[in-house]
Amino acid sequence: MIRYVANQPRLVKSLIMLIADIILLPLSLWTAIGLRIDVWTFPQTPAWWVYLLPPLVTIPIFIRLGMYRAVVRYMEDRVLLMITAAITLAVMIFVGLLNLLGQPQVPRGAVLIYSMIAVIYVGASRFLARAVLGHLLQLRSPLRRPVAIYGAGSAGRQLAVALRAGVEYQPVAFVDDSSAVQGLQILGLKVYSHEQLARVVLRRRVQVVLLALPSVTRARRIEIIRQLEPLRVEVRVVPGMSDVVGGDVQTLETREVEVDELLGRDVVPPNQVLLDANIKDKCVMVTGAGGSIGSELCRQITQQRPRTLLLYEQSEFGLYSIEQELLHLIARQHLSIELIPVLGSVQNETRLRDIMSRYAVQTVYHAAAYKHVPIVEFNMTEGIRNNTFGTQATAIAAIDANVETFVLISTDKAVRPTNLMGASKRFAELVLQSYAHDPAVKTRFCMVRFGNVLGSSGSVVPLFRRQIAAGGPVTVTHPDIIRYFMTIPEAAQLVIQAGAIGATGEVFVLDMGEPVRIVDLARRMIHLSGFSVRDEDDPDGDIEIRFAGLRPGEKLYEELLIGDDVAGTSHPKILMANEHYIERKQLEPHLETLVVACDRNDHDAIIRVMQACVSGFKPEAEIRDHLYAGNRSISPTLT
Repeated sequence: MIRYVANQPRLVKSLIMLIADIILLPLSLWTAIGLRIDVWTFPQTPAWWVYLLPPLVTIPIFIRLGMYRAVVRYMEDRVLLMITAAITLAVMIFVGLLNLLGQPQVPRGAVLIYSMIAVIYVGASRFLARAVLGHLLQLRSPLRRPVAIYGAGSAGRQLAVALRAGVEYQPVAFVDDSSAVQGLQILGLKVYSHEQLARVVLRRRVQVVLLALPSVTRARRIEIIRQLEPLRVEVRVVPGMSDVVGGDVQTLETREVEVDELLGRDVVPPNQVLLDANIKDKCVMVTGAGGSIGSELCRQITQQRPRTLLLYEQSEFGLYSIEQELLHLIARQHLSIELIPVLGSVQNETRLRDIMSRYAVQTVYHAAAYKHVPIVEFNMTEGIRNNTFGTQATAIAAIDANVETFVLISTDKAVRPTNLMGASKRFAELVLQSYAHDPAVKTRFCMVRFGNVLGSSGSVVPLFRRQIAAGGPVTVTHPDIIRYFMTIPEAAQLVIQAGAIGATGEVFVLDMGEPVRIVDLARRMIHLSGFSVRDEDDPDGDIEIRFAGLRPGEKLYEELLIGDDVAGTSHPKILMANEHYIERKQLEPHLETLVVACDRNDHDAIIRVMQACVSGFKPEAEIRDHLYAGNRSISPTLT
């Protein structure tokens, strides 16, 4: 019977609550009078119709307060306050009606008792229904995962109520840093201190810890995550209040722990003057707008309120996706920005020039590039055409269209490259440096070089997440490989700020912090997903880390500077590298040779040109291009 009721539509359940109140309110008055005069017959007074007044007075108030629209399973304890307020108001009206109708034989003391009993009866009916429905859900989902909620505040309580109504998680405990609530019971769950968490995880067999701390500082959240890492639990996070208020997420959504929170990078607040310099009230163009870096640049640029933002992208799907996202963002924040999606290749110089001239572009952020090392190794000519010639075409178009500022998104792999992707990006830097040192060129050029960004399409982070979700193994190329890491938003903000520093021709380097061993990153991600690493120390662990060997052109470590001549800037996270460049008239013959080599698929000539121009270029692998004569290599490994 209870299961049948639980499966009924919302209207039927509301009607059941209404009928229950129609019965319970007269019963409350009868009980109150009985307690007052010690008579337990019906009616207890000649005026039997008095028992009709409580529901006639109280039900409309309940309806007005929306008590029949409430979802019982999600109901919080504070609903008792609403019931008390509603019945108090109803009792006042009830007393007035008794006086108006000639004061039938209802003891005044009974009215006071009635108000208390009515609150108890009506409140108990709601909480009993909630308990029964919760029990039914547990019976339906006996394998719900035990959850500890870190944070017993408003967000934590809402989360507990919502989880109880769901079918996946079962809250078993609260954890809170405040001694004022430790040891108390909230929603029937005990509140523990963070020192007791390890014991709670073990005794209650907790599988997931949810961080319901939307207002806590980032530093404290990182500290908590580090404390949780050794425990064999999955850790998820309720979003911060800025995300909730901004409408980016819902209050009760949770997300995986971001790896930058575990790495604990210190983020320097951005310099608003530098952010505004090349963007505010200007026409800005982003190439590669649908990529990981390009799309985040677009998001950050939107926040600085340009007059016009051109999205230049060769992928139709990528262009559509970022356009729709930004349109939603602009509408939600009531921004006055003209958004122009443009489909095109950065190798099409004519189209680039026409677009820049048509819209009077003032700032270009050139993010379009092929960045995956093994793929470029197997497709050398296309990598050079896109990364080097594409940059050249975009730069020439910018010069012809009188663009004020041109910012190239470069990479640490351009420093003493061991692969063609890095060499092609360094060659792109040389092209821009040659234009920057040409007195006839008015466009200001600068290059911003940084390492891996967490969560980008080429990053190991999304790959590791997929491998962990599949049960492993997690593949790492080498046990000693290290990389610098930065979040995409931080990198995009620093790129924008770097583009506003200096005169022209500078190569800026972002302070990436301390390098991270990739195998350590893999271990941390496995632990934060609630699994253990299977190795010699723990042969019964959940997920194995497998070493696949270095890929073609891959280094054990990356560098950000070619030389040691580096200077600080006005921003503590942005350095300026004073590096060798090649004059335009000396570089152009090499470019012409490179064009011919690509047209002829002359891969040996490509390598010779790169070695002649790119300082420190030493290919560590044989030529792997699909069209290289005698090449019998298999396809590139994408891990």
